[in-house]
Amino acid sequence: MTPVSLGIENVALRFGATEVLRDINLAVAPGEFFALLGPSGSGKSTLLRLIAGFNRNQSGRVLIAGRDVSGVPPWKRNVGMVFQNYALWPHMTVAQNVAFGLEERRLPAAEIRRRVAEVLELVELAGLEQRRPGQLSGGQQQRVAIARTLAIEPQLLLLDEPLSNLDAKLRLQTRQQLKKLQRRLNITTLFVTHDQEEALTTCDRIAVLDQGVIQQVGTPLQLFDHPLNRFVAQFVGSVNLFAGRFSRDGSGLLFHSQALGEVALPASLTAPDPHGELAFRPHAVRLCAGDTPAAHEQMRLAGVVQSQEFLGEFLRYQVRVGSGLVLVDQSHARGEQPLPVGAPVTLLVPAPEIRFIAA
Repeated sequence: MTPVSLGIENVALRFGATEVLRDINLAVAPGEFFALLGPSGSGKSTLLRLIAGFNRNQSGRVLIAGRDVSGVPPWKRNVGMVFQNYALWPHMTVAQNVAFGLEERRLPAAEIRRRVAEVLELVELAGLEQRRPGQLSGGQQQRVAIARTLAIEPQLLLLDEPLSNLDAKLRLQTRQQLKKLQRRLNITTLFVTHDQEEALTTCDRIAVLDQGVIQQVGTPLQLFDHPLNRFVAQFVGSVNLFAGRFSRDGSGLLFHSQALGEVALPASLTAPDPHGELAFRPHAVRLCAGDTPAAHEQMRLAGVVQSQEFLGEFLRYQVRVGSGLVLVDQSHARGEQPLPVGAPVTLLVPAPEIRFIAA
């Protein structure tokens, strides 16, 4: 099947007096794996259900392959949706669950058998046709739900938190299988999740939503490295954020904040506004014991270790600088001892890792 485009133009949705979606605009390319990422209540599942036809927009248009489907009922949109709880019939076998949508469409029995066998092979469940959902693992149930959706040959695949019921190890395996399957089918796919790691590792592009508004759209790297506002910076990864004002003196750019005090910034940097927030990721900080001078084009902060937490691959420190706390992630090497609480340290941040967030 040829992949299709998806367009959302100026879409708004209210439930009574509550505005759930506000002026949503999206353009998803044919064959793209696209994520809707945001916290609970941000509107991402509501938007997915609107695309499927279960919710109706009060304004704007939903375009599938250039056709406005805003007034088209769900069963005429040729869209497949996989729900968070999989919605499998417990009394039916795997084969019967997968065949259900095909039987509702009155397809010939031979065609149903062919499609069921084909999609079960595709999701690597061949041989489990006669099992019931209760006899399967969570990951296998999820793949049955996907197979049932793919069997009807939808133009658009919608996934609503499909991995949330799985444990951490199985979630990792299943999202890798899901990405491989999407690439193989080349089907336009929308993936709703609140888990930024899932979105960053799985999808081509991501729309970050908060309170019914799209905050930013971009590739995983764009969102992580160049967040447009405080919400995106905090939601997509860990970040250090300090509010203050910027000024220039003879030596370069200065940052003044209540938490950090006065900080000299690398001379090459230019703040877009006099007031805003200084942002840098914990992994971008080099932590040095004692008093270490800054090298060229580095920001230097002096502080004291407040706490440390061992997270396996890295150590996370909280370092008190002035009245503020700076998160620092340092990779762990076997046999290396962490710095003790109370140790004086120097934090060095290279200029390319420093971002300015508008106030």
